[in-house]
This record gives sequence, structure tokens and C-alpha cells, in this order.
Amino acid sequence: MKIALYAGSFDPITNGHLDILQSSLIFTDKVVVAIGIQATKKPFFSFEERAALITQVRKDLLNIGSDRLQVISFDNLLIEKAREIGASFLIRGLRDGTDFDYEMQMAGMNEVMAPELRTIFLPTSISSRMISSTLVRQIATMGGDVTPFVPQNVAQALYSKFKF
Repeated sequence: MKIALYAGSFDPITNGHLDILQSSLIFTDKVVVAIGIQATKKPFFSFEERAALITQVRKDLLNIGSDRLQVISFDNLLIEKAREIGASFLIRGLRDGTDFDYEMQMAGMNEVMAPELRTIFLPTSISSRMISSTLVRQIATMGGDVTPFVPQNVAQALYSKFKF
């Protein structure tokens, strides 16, 4: 079974993340979405909220079961979590050259520590390239329309947090 690990904060999941997930599901049997938990960071959505949003996207938009897409947390080295779940691939989305430079460094470090893992870089579609969770949160904070950038359930969750 070809298992891929797709890690991030997903705070919140965006259409860009969804684009990468859909592409990953084409060539893997299962994608495990790993939500990073960092004690030093205060996320906007709790882990439980982020996991619930991603699970709802899996059911509503991707129309696949948990046998193809699973959501977990991790607070250790990504390669350790990948080994723990039996992943062969690390999925990384690329929006631009800045992402590429950073991700190449990370892939190199991961390859030295875990040569059995392969990092797969997937470019986001042109329509999703400019989207970031940070910008989505900023738009929502100011009462702007985030529906072009996130799935509907995520937009509703953002609006309910801000009481719009």
C-alpha cells in the first residue's frame, strides 16, 4: 500500500491544501493528513476543530472514506511520524519559488535522516497559488469574503468564530 504523509498546520485548510490533497490521492492508496502541534504556537482553530473541518471536507468534497484519507496530529519530527504510520512519501505543496527553496532544504535534511522516505513536490494550481491560511484568517478577521479561498464548511467556521 502506498501511503503518503501530508503535514501542515491547516489553520484552516484552504482550497490550496485541497488541491494538493486531490493530486496526492491520484498516485497513492492513502493520504494521512498530519496536523502539526507546536506548544509555542497558539493556533486559531484547535486541533480538534481543524481535524473536524478536514474530515468534513473529506466526506463532502472528496467523497472518500477514512481508508483513503486519515487525519492525525504530530508533535515530533515529521520523519518519525512517517515511519510510525508506514508512509513512503512526504507530500509538500509548492506555491512559488520561496516555497521551493525552503522545501528543498527540508527535503535534503529529511533524506539524510530518513533515506527510505521520498519527498514529492506538487505545485498548486494557478487558481490556488496565492492562497495561504494566514491571509485567509486576516481577511476573515476584517469581515471579508473568504469563500473563494476555502471550502464552504471552513468559511462557515471562520464566520462563526468572528460572529459575522
